[in-house]
Amino acid sequence: MVQGIICSEVNGRQEASAGGEEGRRRRVAVVGAGLVGSLAALNFARMGNQVDLYEYREDIRQAQVVQGRSINLALSQRGRKALAAVGLEQVVLSTAIPMRGRMLHDSRGNTRVVLYDPCNQQCLYSVGRRQLNEVLLNACDELPNISCHFNHKLVSAKLREGSLEFRTTQGDELVISASADLVVGCDGAFSSVRQQLVRLPGFNYSQEYIETGYLELCIPAKSDDFQMPANYLHIWPRDSFMMIALPNQDKSFTVTLSMPFDVFSNIQNQNQLLDFFRKNFNDALPLIGEQQLIKDFFKTRPQHLVSIKCRPYHYADKALILGDAAHAMVPYYGQGMNAGMEDVTLLTGILGRQLPLDEALAEFTESRWQDAFAICDLAMYNYVEV
Repeated sequence: MVQGIICSEVNGRQEASAGGEEGRRRRVAVVGAGLVGSLAALNFARMGNQVDLYEYREDIRQAQVVQGRSINLALSQRGRKALAAVGLEQVVLSTAIPMRGRMLHDSRGNTRVVLYDPCNQQCLYSVGRRQLNEVLLNACDELPNISCHFNHKLVSAKLREGSLEFRTTQGDELVISASADLVVGCDGAFSSVRQQLVRLPGFNYSQEYIETGYLELCIPAKSDDFQMPANYLHIWPRDSFMMIALPNQDKSFTVTLSMPFDVFSNIQNQNQLLDFFRKNFNDALPLIGEQQLIKDFFKTRPQHLVSIKCRPYHYADKALILGDAAHAMVPYYGQGMNAGMEDVTLLTGILGRQLPLDEALAEFTESRWQDAFAICDLAMYNYVEV
């Protein structure tokens, strides 16, 4: 059997132990430099491995904000534990906004608060996706055994041989060959690494699109302050559709409007849009502003939502998938990012036991897939509930 990735703590950083096959450093290719990928890269590097972190987009630290992708997220204890393990929890929490419960808005403009934990005062934290990703990538830059490769799109892989081909997505399109002892796919719901696993016998995969899409809107700051109480996740539940709002550090709220696609398609012009909001979200309309609502609503099409289940999450000692690549879920349970970070926590704990790598990856699959399926199901049930 191939020996596992072995680590011991040296000067506050985990390093590979010396001597023998079990102590040798491995080249690990992490595909996807989002939240889970950059966190995974940090953990593998802290174990003493040489890590190549690939991302098909440009460096998010230099990128423009992408419309239509959630820009803030709810950080729970699962995610906090993963960040604490790499020394970043307090850095992230220093600018995060605590959300102590839900504030429900009815159709008449009345509000009602439901606390998450009235006994122990635990809460969720609203964090910016970009800011969190920047914190993780900056931490990656501090480790000499992590090399980041942006604008690299994975186009083919031979997992048995550990060979990869990337196409550059900026400037002249070049095909770049790479190799790795272990390929880790953290490349999201439409994972290219998972596409390679699907071709292997014994790999089970299913996906389900729901009939609801979403658009992002914004409640801007007013007089340099929040227009609603900041320490809550705001929800406007309305039968077959809903709206939620999370606070941002700049005193604005990111608003997500979730509706069946046929409801979206029935709104064809400005008057229909304003009439719809006056009927269903009248208290939110003056907070968003009519002109801003019109601009944001018609700027882009509603995005699709998909739930994905698959197993196993690994192939021998050659490949592994984490996060949305392994278990994408609809966002109505608020645990997608947190579950992906928890993947890394669980994996790191198993690798730290110094098992042969194929055994360690198999144990990760067996100890994770049932919980991951359950979280996907809970997210779907919560979608129906809300």
